[in-house]
Amino acid sequence: MTEEITLETAPFDPRFPNQNQTRQVELTRSQQHCYVSYVDYHRCIKIKGEDFEPCNYFKKVFTSLCPNAWVEQWNTQREENRFAGPL
Repeated sequence: MTEEITLETAPFDPRFPNQNQTRQVELTRSQQHCYVSYVDYHRCIKIKGEDFEPCNYFKKVFTSLCPNAWVEQWNTQREENRFAGPL
């Protein structure tokens, strides 16, 4: 039996209103959206716990937008207490 997979993109976030203006701006805004969502997710689970369902919104966004290599690097940095973000 095969498992059905649903692919979705990140929903609209009013903090990043001009995502599609130009390719250069789009990349910059997408990168920013990726980073902020990663930070927001980890701040949310730190405050509310991993079982708090609304935190998964941020996880869904950063897993959709961020390259896996970035997420792996940030996870390593967090584990080694050298992540530069406000967690």
